[in-house]
Amino acid sequence: MRISLIGINSKFIHSNLAIRYLKSYTKELNYELRLQEFTINDRKERVLEEILRVKADVIAFSCYIWNIEYIQTLTKLIKLIDNNVEILYGGPEVSYDCIDFLNINNGEYLIEGEGEETFKEFVEYKLMYRNIESIKGLYYKREGKIFYGGQRALMDINDTVFPYDEEDNLDNKIVYYESSRGCPFNCSYCLSSTINGVRFLNINRVKKELKFLMDKGVKLIKFVDRTFNCNSNFSKEIWRFLIDCDTKTVFHFEISADILKKDEIELLANAPVGRFQFEIGVQTTNNDVLKSVDRNVNFKDIKEKSNELKKLKNIKQHLDLIAGLPGENYESFKKSFNDLYSIHPSEIQLGFLKLLKGCLLRNDADKLGIVYSPFVPYEVLKTKEISYEELLKLKKVEEMVDKYYNSQKFNNIIKYFLEKFNAPYDFYYNLAMFFYEKGYFERSLSAAEYYKVFLEFNSSKLKESNENLNEVIKFDYLKYNKKKWVPDFINRSIYKTKEKMIKEKMLDKYSKGELNNFHIEYFDIDIFTFIKEGKTIKNGCYLIFDEKDIENIIKFEE
Repeated sequence: MRISLIGINSKFIHSNLAIRYLKSYTKELNYELRLQEFTINDRKERVLEEILRVKADVIAFSCYIWNIEYIQTLTKLIKLIDNNVEILYGGPEVSYDCIDFLNINNGEYLIEGEGEETFKEFVEYKLMYRNIESIKGLYYKREGKIFYGGQRALMDINDTVFPYDEEDNLDNKIVYYESSRGCPFNCSYCLSSTINGVRFLNINRVKKELKFLMDKGVKLIKFVDRTFNCNSNFSKEIWRFLIDCDTKTVFHFEISADILKKDEIELLANAPVGRFQFEIGVQTTNNDVLKSVDRNVNFKDIKEKSNELKKLKNIKQHLDLIAGLPGENYESFKKSFNDLYSIHPSEIQLGFLKLLKGCLLRNDADKLGIVYSPFVPYEVLKTKEISYEELLKLKKVEEMVDKYYNSQKFNNIIKYFLEKFNAPYDFYYNLAMFFYEKGYFERSLSAAEYYKVFLEFNSSKLKESNENLNEVIKFDYLKYNKKKWVPDFINRSIYKTKEKMIKEKMLDKYSKGELNNFHIEYFDIDIFTFIKEGKTIKNGCYLIFDEKDIENIIKFEE
């Protein structure tokens, strides 16, 4: 008996944790298992061919909002080619309307909720070790009718089997890891609110498994724990262990910043730079809105702890907002954006509320005046507080924030413009509207064009001279981009003879090999003073940019 476990990921660098758990949990059973991973960007014809080439008796799909339509197409095609192949579904996207889903889709089986124990018993049923009627958590179709084995109790997470082994090729992959299941909070827009309590893995097991992944040279491990620091003793011991390890692996955690304790921050101060990344869900800074979705946090506490983390200068912080929450209008969201921006985290994400199957807010949508798409990803279209048109504006702002703020390649340009607007949101909104009017959202811009846009924006929107802005753009472009080719809109004011003379004078400090990595550029103003203080000093200067180290910018003194 042969089963194929199929993971359709959103990107190539992602890996599917769920199908690996099913594989490891059933490895002692006498059957043939194939694990196949693809992405939603792969041609369906190729994926279909690869899946059918295995000639499995059962093809099992791991279903999420990002891949369900892709999977529905694949299963229709599979059944058209070979109706004898049986289809099994599992995952959060099919766990909350199981009967309806099986009724309208090709397939014989569906696993509800946690899959390890149900899948194992399903395999035992296929091997004729048990009756299908005894399998809890399983829906199955017989002669057009759907039957259900009953709800399965949550498993002991320590009964799971580590989902990775020596044979796994994890090169250039984000590896997902789970040290706990569940969440202590009950936010009404989140699926975690449907399960009470948090279950933790044995901490020695966690250390052993993380050591295995570090030894394999995994570059990034993302913990899927919903609130990693909900148990202070547990999180501290893991963090202390990872701080002491000799590794280049980066670890990403979702945390609740407001519950960070003083001793945790003192411990995190010892982490090597770049070892940890924290994702912090702010969602909104309107405390009344937070209460309305059963999120019992206060932005003041989040900001205080996020600023303490920022002072450590060793942890990347990614902060989230969600537009479309009940009770929050456009003006309130603008304030939330400006409030969050004041923290200046490494990344800002503007997300849009999605009413996932199973979440409590979906059930109350009509009562709350929320209109959402019936199609995946079930995104909110409008609420009684915020219009469809206003959400469209926020989507355009989100693109500007992601491209310009999150890339960290336009820092001084952004600082230059922020001083010309009343609030950060106003700048990003005006830039977004400029992009929209020029049609730049409709075509791909080159890396250089994303810089050039600011000259057009400054001239047409602010009606100001580009003189000093030219120098700021030149500085940011040369700092953050390869310098073998410099675009035409950046005015170069240096001749080969001058460049050669400067490098000859530097031979007493640097070798010829090191000098080959240097790019020399002339600036019409004292650019350092202008960037730091906003003062225009008409003292031209030569700056030397190091190709190998973007922070190494040397001011050449005549």
